[in-house]
Amino acid sequence: MAASVRELRAKIRSTQATKKITRAMELIAASRIIKAQQRAAAAAPYARELTRAVSAVATFSNVDHPLTTEKENPTRAAVLVVASDRGLAGSYSSAVIKEAERLVEKLTNEGKEVDLYLTGRKAEAYYNFRQRPFVTSWTGFSDKPEFSDARDIGTTLVRAFNSGDDEDDTVDPARAADELHVVFTRFRSMLTQEPDVIRLLPLEVVEGTEAPEESELLPLYEFEPSAHEVLDALLPKYVNSRIYFCLLQASASELAARQKAMKSATDNAEDLIQKYTRTANQARQAGITQEISEIVGGANALADATAGSE
Repeated sequence: MAASVRELRAKIRSTQATKKITRAMELIAASRIIKAQQRAAAAAPYARELTRAVSAVATFSNVDHPLTTEKENPTRAAVLVVASDRGLAGSYSSAVIKEAERLVEKLTNEGKEVDLYLTGRKAEAYYNFRQRPFVTSWTGFSDKPEFSDARDIGTTLVRAFNSGDDEDDTVDPARAADELHVVFTRFRSMLTQEPDVIRLLPLEVVEGTEAPEESELLPLYEFEPSAHEVLDALLPKYVNSRIYFCLLQASASELAARQKAMKSATDNAEDLIQKYTRTANQARQAGITQEISEIVGGANALADATAGSE
């Protein structure tokens, strides 16, 4: 019985230590998520307005640009999967990887070969463990991405997309991507984070077949030196800004998922501590009751023996 009580007390101490760790991680995630939300909210207007501007220029310029032109028979697609570098975030990484797997299956059924580009050690470990190929990966910034990280990713992806049209490019033209998709986790609220897929390239533009409203003014553009060169300058900025926005959304989602997972772990630790404490008290009380019974039984036996000797 004493050994059982000692084991339960050791479990209580171990669970209390785990609780301190999960509680600390919960507080850290809670403190960081506010900044992550603010960064994502601050980047949203720029990404939205740049997308509108590029879409409008591409729509009204009548220029066939590689980044806006749909290929007749696309045969290869590039998929960027945005996962996390660290675990302890519940199903955050597994959910986005499952969404990427569904997208890969869909593209494969359409007869397209898929090249994977990964961010986050969790995605890298997933595909390495299963010995599945990917082109390249970026790690070390999932919880706090910078624009330079998005620029590095965007440069690589735009180069892969343009490799079939650029004779001097170092990317193998046989692996030129006809489409570019991004799989990331969109931050809806502290309780809701949803895996999402967007097609980044070719840029989907609206041709404007409907008549504008009376209060709506259509933009008039003058291109200097040419519309093609304007798009050459704008579209890489558009790609970088959209990727940066996806990274910020994923960062906020990761921190929210980690806070929720750590809170759940802390609550479970408290339940275990209460359970072990209750069991230890019951075992201690049972041991005390047994000792009292033995003392009373011994006293009675001694009294009976004394009475018999008289």
